[in-house]
Amino acid sequence: SLDEDERLALDAAGRAVPRLHALGARQIRIMSWKVVTDADGAAAEDQREAERIRRLRSLCERFTAEGITPVHENCATWGGMSWRHTLRMLESVPGLKLVFDTGNPPVTPDYAAGRPYPMQSTREYWDRVKEHVVHLHLKDTRRSETGEEIYCWPGEGEGDVEYVLGDLHSIDYDGYLTIEPHMQVVFHDVSVTAPAEARRQNYIEYGRRAERLLDRLGVPRA
Repeated sequence: SLDEDERLALDAAGRAVPRLHALGARQIRIMSWKVVTDADGAAAEDQREAERIRRLRSLCERFTAEGITPVHENCATWGGMSWRHTLRMLESVPGLKLVFDTGNPPVTPDYAAGRPYPMQSTREYWDRVKEHVVHLHLKDTRRSETGEEIYCWPGEGEGDVEYVLGDLHSIDYDGYLTIEPHMQVVFHDVSVTAPAEARRQNYIEYGRRAERLLDRLGVPRA
């Protein structure tokens, strides 16, 4: 939240840098603080954009000065409210790049549209921001008729996974690709639990399906 002391983020960055160097990591994922909404879930007109940009610049400078690339995910924070928000953020924050999650748009409101907010389109989002993407999260999702978030095998949801993977050649993509199933547990939701073996088997199967999908689409793998 923007109501938190800015030093919390800067202190976390300070702790992260030596660990990143120790691991040989050259990227770190960041967010842009939660969306301000009212009791009905409507986004406030004033998202304190100038303050967010100021904080992001300060945070990103901590990393770029150390040769580390900060990457922002298209997730449920200000920079992921729509592809328009993402581009404004990139234009305003030097050194910032993107990690793109194929499964987030189908379950994330497009706050640039009027209410009731439609869900975002992965294909449209990708087409608008792909030149800035240096890391790809492979996830697939859809919403049920009652609005519940459903996590799917890659290619079986509404995340346009095949379209995005098949389009990587258009930007000569040579970045990272990681899988993020969310099918057994969700890292940021402690209410969802599953046995360790079920999580392990799900991750293995997800990886195998992702590999078969990449091979079918002719996407080279290192």
